Amino acid sequence: MKILFVVCGEGLGHASRSLHLGHFMMQHGHEVHFAGYGKSYDFMNQHGCSHLYCIPREVCLEGEGGFFSLKKTLWQSKWIALDMVRSALNVRRLIRKHSYDYIVCDTMYGGVLAGRLSGVPVVFITNQNHFNGVNGTSNPVWRALNFLIRRYLRLADLILVPDYPPPDTVSGYNIVVPEGDEKRYVFCGPFYVFDPSRYVYEQKTIFTSFGGEPYKLPMYLSLRAIADRRRDLKFEVFYTGAELPPSTGNFVSHGYVPNLYEHLAKARIAIVHGGLTTLHEALLFEKPVLIIMDPCHPEQQNNARKIMDMGAGIAVDGTTATPELLEKKIDETMALTPKPFRRFHETVNGRQNAMELITGLVNHRKR
Repeated sequence: MKILFVVCGEGLGHASRSLHLGHFMMQHGHEVHFAGYGKSYDFMNQHGCSHLYCIPREVCLEGEGGFFSLKKTLWQSKWIALDMVRSALNVRRLIRKHSYDYIVCDTMYGGVLAGRLSGVPVVFITNQNHFNGVNGTSNPVWRALNFLIRRYLRLADLILVPDYPPPDTVSGYNIVVPEGDEKRYVFCGPFYVFDPSRYVYEQKTIFTSFGGEPYKLPMYLSLRAIADRRRDLKFEVFYTGAELPPSTGNFVSHGYVPNLYEHLAKARIAIVHGGLTTLHEALLFEKPVLIIMDPCHPEQQNNARKIMDMGAGIAVDGTTATPELLEKKIDETMALTPKPFRRFHETVNGRQNAMELITGLVNHRKR
């Protein structure tokens, strides 16, 4: 079968999981193409994707002071309806040119419309269809957005949630399955697998990664100040933005690296913002996490709630966290007992589940 993955470019999690699934399907004889923009396009290009296309972005995430800003994002995304149409038209042109058997959209909404208009089956990958404020609070804007997203996703033939089935769903607070749509939502499991024997496990470093958006740079600089005071702590920092924080003896900055897992395996804890892919990886490597929570980012604050429910980490409000508090929370996180999760993950083959669901959907449509 011939497949097109249409991948959101906000952060690296979408590209990472789509590559895992896409490459797995290539190993099973499928022809896979990728389309993306921004960070996802760069990431897929760095991984040597041979069939890769650049498409327009649909939304532009913005922030300040190291954190997501809904106000700035809405302003920068004020032409979102037009941008979605442009995205859909670009994907539709690719469908006509390459005659794909089906489309897989990772949080790219225009691709759903393109597939629908072209009569091609559409699979939508997401770990969020529900938005809310801190501790589950809501308002008219969130309720309207939730309604529109869930109705729009009914255009897709299948919705895959790349997360563990309940009660171990890390994105559990971000997913609400509408009544009547239970058969269309599948918690298939994460798309990545790894061989633990490939890596050297140590307890030496503090793995730190918040993604590559420029507005996150201040958070790295704050941790650099802690490293300057605490020579007993060794930070390994990963940032794909244009301006890397300068390295010191115990604060080592990295840009793009081909295999983050090698570094994560050597860590004692991981400091992250709370994206789903990063949290899954920390669970698989059984590393306690300190989530510097962005209270303006609904997905990540809900993921943080779930991680704390699971006893796998600690969260702190990044907007009010002083360097002194962060230093204290780092020590508390290092004292946590790692949550045993690897054996459970081995029972959930997300890539295999997703491939069987996708190919089964297409075969059913052809009959």
